[in-house]
Amino acid sequence: MDNPTAMFIVIALLTLWNLDFIASLLNLKALDPKLPDEFKGVYDDEKYAKSQDYTRVSERYGIITATYSLTVLLVFWACNGFGFLDSWLRDFGWSETVTGIVFIGVLFVGNTLLNLPFQIYDTFVIEERFGFNKTTPKTFIVDQIKGLVLAAVLGIPLLAMVLWIFGAVENAWLWAWLAFTAFQLLMTYLAPTYILPLFNKFEPMEDGELKTRIQEMSKKCDFPLTEIHVMDGSKRSTKSNAFFTGFGKRKKIALFDTLIENHGTEELLGVLAHEIGHFKKKHIIQRMIFSIIQTAVVFFLIGLVTDKSSEFARQLFDAFGVKEISTYAGLVFFMLLFSPVSKILSIFGNINSRKHEFEADAYAAEIQGTPEHLVTALKKLSADNLSNLTPHPFPVFMDYSHPPTLVRIKALRRLG
Repeated sequence: MDNPTAMFIVIALLTLWNLDFIASLLNLKALDPKLPDEFKGVYDDEKYAKSQDYTRVSERYGIITATYSLTVLLVFWACNGFGFLDSWLRDFGWSETVTGIVFIGVLFVGNTLLNLPFQIYDTFVIEERFGFNKTTPKTFIVDQIKGLVLAAVLGIPLLAMVLWIFGAVENAWLWAWLAFTAFQLLMTYLAPTYILPLFNKFEPMEDGELKTRIQEMSKKCDFPLTEIHVMDGSKRSTKSNAFFTGFGKRKKIALFDTLIENHGTEELLGVLAHEIGHFKKKHIIQRMIFSIIQTAVVFFLIGLVTDKSSEFARQLFDAFGVKEISTYAGLVFFMLLFSPVSKILSIFGNINSRKHEFEADAYAAEIQGTPEHLVTALKKLSADNLSNLTPHPFPVFMDYSHPPTLVRIKALRRLG
């Protein structure tokens, strides 16, 4: 391989794989057979052993799937798959935009199909073995079809717009970034109302103590709550969650039915107070601004690597065996080239995210007047989800967007 760009990308991909491999091995090595004292009474010996077994299976399966994905990519690349696909599609004589949509679509569908067996195994073997899976084969198939249709309905027009902009507009990266950002913001607004209900049912919470207490806490926090929904998370899994949606003065809460079933009122209020803490501390806005800025940088760089007069663009396309420089192929190649930078950015993003989690925890403890309700909720959530209680610091640094549960609990204890 005499192309330095190709060598750099291959080395970067192998380095990232090795980092993930090392992180998984360290997590496996860090498993402690002794239950931390903090979790006594929440885990029994059988439950704790099961959680460690779940971690072992998940980490090993992650290594297998990562190795498979990297191998498929490198084999496809070595067999000049990108160059062959591009030349074959160009022979049809379509416009650049149509050719680009089909090029990226073929790669997307191919990747989806190649990874489908692993997704099936994860859902119906691993998650089933540990008692999480509630997805029926029918639901799984319908979800896959809905996902593909949704990707086509939303993705094709967006991709067509971006490709057209890069082919017809001056300062294309700027206009493509603005269009993409507008689309993201629109989806953030529309998803809770029109997209999420395609996959789950959202029922208004019935009147009662929990609803009244949530409304009282929202008023106390000056949180503009307008709707409280219960989502049928148990349709697919026994795992629990809760989330907020909405812009401006119209905020909505959605709680998984499994969360309500497994937690008391004070614990649920602790979880929701934590989520409100993200809103009050402006974490959501900060993350959105960071994402928008990062996207601007990405589109600017895409403009550089798809510039037909650029020597670097020529070298990049030669590295993948593609004769003609195009925006659509440049998008694919850029994401591979950008992977090490993206990993570094994700590390800094995770550091900031973990900081936000501590701040939201502190806010919840302050609102409730005690950290104990959130502490109890975190313990139960970790037990319900068979969380790894003793992760190694390296994978936490590399990949964890949330601090380990025990670390969060210790921080809450220090608040008194």
